[in-house]
Amino acid sequence: MEEKRFKMIDEEFTCEVCGAHVERLGYTARDHCPYCLCSLHVDINPGDRACDCHGILEPIGIDKYKDTYKIVYRCAKCGQIKRNIMAVDDNFDLIIEASKKGR
Repeated sequence: MEEKRFKMIDEEFTCEVCGAHVERLGYTARDHCPYCLCSLHVDINPGDRACDCHGILEPIGIDKYKDTYKIVYRCAKCGQIKRNIMAVDDNFDLIIEASKKGR
C-alpha cells in the first residue's frame, strides 16, 4: 500500500480558468482558485506535482469533512475525482452552488 504524502506548496498563481491573480493562502497549501473554485490536475499525492494530466478540475459537489468541507472535483480531461479542503477565502456563493450539484 502506497503511503500518502503531503508536500507543502503554498504559492501564488494566475488561475488558468478565470484569469484571477491568486495570493498565497498563508496557513496551508493553496490548491485551487478561491474565485472560480477550479484547480489543475497536477498532483497524485497533495503537492507532489507528479501527475501528467494537467486537466482542469471542475467543482461538482461538496462533502462535509471534520469541521469544514471538501470541494469534490472531476477532471475535465481524464474524469478522475479529487477532493480539496475548502479555503477560508473561497467564494461561498460558488460553494453553495457546488453543494447543490452533488445532490
